[in-house]
Amino acid sequence: MNKGELIDAIAAKAEVTKKDADAVLTATLEAIVEVVAAGGKVTLVGFGSFEPRERQAREGHNPQTGKPMKIPATKVPAFSPGKVFKEKVTSA
Repeated sequence: MNKGELIDAIAAKAEVTKKDADAVLTATLEAIVEVVAAGGKVTLVGFGSFEPRERQAREGHNPQTGKPMKIPATKVPAFSPGKVFKEKVTSA
């Protein structure tokens, strides 16, 4: 499912126009990105949590040359599914 298909599904379930569904989805995603980028955590009960995680510096290898290289520490976005979401996926 891509964003357009998700907007269609939201519009049908919520009985709103596709334009309204697009506006709400876009605003929701922007809000989640802003909070996580600022170091915060967004928890949607039953769905899951979005949060930034620290990835430590490590040794890697250049795939073209095979030479070792240092990969610097960084922050990455992470998603942890909630209990209800996990149960639905595992029972399907």
